[in-house]
Amino acid sequence: MRVSVPGIPQAILNAKPSFAVRSLTEAKELLTRFIKLGNVAVLSGAGVSVDSGIRAYRGEDGRYMNPNYKYVHSFIFRRPIFYHELMDSTEKGHAFRQRYWLRSYLGYPPVRDTLPNTTHFAIAALQHSTYISNIITQNVDGLHQKALQATASVHWGSGRIQDRILELHGTLHRVRCIRGHNIDRNTFQDWLSSANPKWQEYAEELEQTGTQPRTNPDGDVAIEHLGVSYNEFVVPDCPSCSLEGHKHCVHKPEVIFFGESIPKMIKDKSYQDIENCDRLLIMGTTLATYSAFRLLKHALELKKPVMLLNLGPTRADGVPGVVKLDVPTGSVMRDVARAVIGAQANDDPVIIEMLRSGIVKPPSPDDDDRQPRAAG
Repeated sequence: MRVSVPGIPQAILNAKPSFAVRSLTEAKELLTRFIKLGNVAVLSGAGVSVDSGIRAYRGEDGRYMNPNYKYVHSFIFRRPIFYHELMDSTEKGHAFRQRYWLRSYLGYPPVRDTLPNTTHFAIAALQHSTYISNIITQNVDGLHQKALQATASVHWGSGRIQDRILELHGTLHRVRCIRGHNIDRNTFQDWLSSANPKWQEYAEELEQTGTQPRTNPDGDVAIEHLGVSYNEFVVPDCPSCSLEGHKHCVHKPEVIFFGESIPKMIKDKSYQDIENCDRLLIMGTTLATYSAFRLLKHALELKKPVMLLNLGPTRADGVPGVVKLDVPTGSVMRDVARAVIGAQANDDPVIIEMLRSGIVKPPSPDDDDRQPRAAG
């Protein structure tokens, strides 16, 4: 089966930069006017989480930070595992699952412990004050939810959050077996630890010494350069399936893999959110995946105003009807939120807390996967 990793068309990457606003002052003014009109839907991507220390998939030139994200027949470990490989019931599929879950076992704790940044909290403030109606996020890190839960849990219960924040590509924080049994990711992490005491010891050493491998945005790490073998890593069976008499159950994180279709319910909800909003703000994404790009197309078909805030080339560059702001989200969103919300930003204790919260700890500038490194 031929499955490829989506990217920005080469013609866009090679083209001269299209017109875009690059002044921070002008970008703030345009964003303020756009959001202040209200009923804004936000479509967010990996760029929003960069200030939390999670590396983006692509750099400022629009190309993948990890050059191994490509299909290579001769070296299958040089790109992500595809859906059909993870779900394969043969020994080959078992080997893919050993590879995935070992890398995820080491890579999940940094993502689990990551904190929302100033952009997450600015968006939360705008959502809490009703200027932003819904968020559709491609991110699987759960940081939009964390921002609301950290500052407004009384107002934002799990049901309301689930209704207003749609995880287009799923989440790292839940695991599901092939027969539909759901497991909290922290619980599954404990199962992996119990089944692999040597790897648990290694993971604890990494955490204690602060030498954890670089984590990819999808929550795994490259460890091939350590010379390790996946063959001895144990992926536990589902206890519920065992009680039902089933063996060799396949576990999968609730993340949409390359080659996997987005569930119809999620797709329909994403379209509904676009239809119910008055305008669409796209943030921190190149729109390389069609599941996101088609939402832009749907908004334009419905004559919705669209503003795109992203540093570097995107799939939407040059598309009529899209106002492009070529600046980082973290450089403008807190000031924009204050300007939009106005006096309430100084009077409402929840909003005050939101607009003074958030970390700014982007990955080191030299933490670039395009530098020579082990295949990941």
